[in-house]
Amino acid sequence: MSTPTEHGRHEAAQQVPAQHVPVQDVPVQDVPVQDVPAVRQRQSVWVDFKDAVSLRTVALILGVLFLQLGFILSYVGAFHAPTPQKIPLAVVSASPQISDQSVAKLNAIVGSPLAAATLADRATAERQIRSGQISAALIINTQGTADTMLTSSGGGVSVASAVTEVVDRVEASQQRTVTAIDIVPLQGGDGRGLTGFYLVIGWIVGGYLVAALLGVSAGARPSTPRRAYFRLGAIVPYAILSGLGGTLIVDQVLGALTGHFWTLWWLGALLVAAAATVTMAFQVLFGVLGIGITVLVFVVLGNPSAGGAYQTTLLPPFWRWLSNGLPNGAGTDAVRRIVYLGSSGITGHLVVIAGYVVVGAVIAAGGSLLTHRRAASPAGVATVDGQ
Repeated sequence: MSTPTEHGRHEAAQQVPAQHVPVQDVPVQDVPVQDVPAVRQRQSVWVDFKDAVSLRTVALILGVLFLQLGFILSYVGAFHAPTPQKIPLAVVSASPQISDQSVAKLNAIVGSPLAAATLADRATAERQIRSGQISAALIINTQGTADTMLTSSGGGVSVASAVTEVVDRVEASQQRTVTAIDIVPLQGGDGRGLTGFYLVIGWIVGGYLVAALLGVSAGARPSTPRRAYFRLGAIVPYAILSGLGGTLIVDQVLGALTGHFWTLWWLGALLVAAAATVTMAFQVLFGVLGIGITVLVFVVLGNPSAGGAYQTTLLPPFWRWLSNGLPNGAGTDAVRRIVYLGSSGITGHLVVIAGYVVVGAVIAAGGSLLTHRRAASPAGVATVDGQ
């Protein structure tokens, strides 16, 4: 039995309403990860992934993959099976009948590795070899079985080797012998004739890198036409210094290509300007993606088709077709002709390279002007305000 005092306290306790305790004051135990629903986990991972890797990043990664695979395809496709195609060869003989018969046999070879034609005398053949009109000449000895072939390693080592191999086989099948004489030999420091090719690559790489650097440091697309003009202007002294530096290295420092200092200097400046202005044009048109397009043009397509390791007459049709239409190929053959072939036949190459300079500069300046006007128009302002 409870006392009256205890009974009163019991009734008072029943009359006092229960107070609400805030949730934050209630201690909460850590919930194990395995108790979180799997759907919520997947959603969280997907949100974190999208935060770490944006769609733009994915697109850029796919672009890099495309360039990488394109690089492999282009280089291996161009170089994996070099095959001579219609190498220009002269046939000289004291007997017109023998000359005609030899030309017919050489042109009938399966695959058409040679494009043979008759010439009247050895002096004419030598003159055409030294000017790059033909690659070699077969001098047939009508008094015996020992023939002579004139070649030009300066005009292309791989071509000279290929034509020698083909003619050797033909001569052996007729129980004849042939002795090759290199009448345009390489300079002492120009191993395998590759110096000019690497010189051109260096100039072109410098050109597109300086344009890319200007874009990265101050925006791929110039914000005003004035800024685009200044960037184009900055390319001029860089191109001149780059052309000078490259020529000093191969001529004065290494002694690899000597005797044509001034011509090579200004050819180098032109090549650097071509690569730089084209890169700027791509940046104006496509923004940062323009740098990737530049790599596609000059590295993935330009270098394998340039005729460095293998001259164009040994490349597959696609790369042979590209060669003289890109600064890489035009520049490489121009260097070869300047150093070894008396600068014969370089006019077309100079026109191609200068054309890239002009077109690149016009697109870069004109594209920047149009972009600026579009942004300043009411529609462009409304678009910017709406972002």
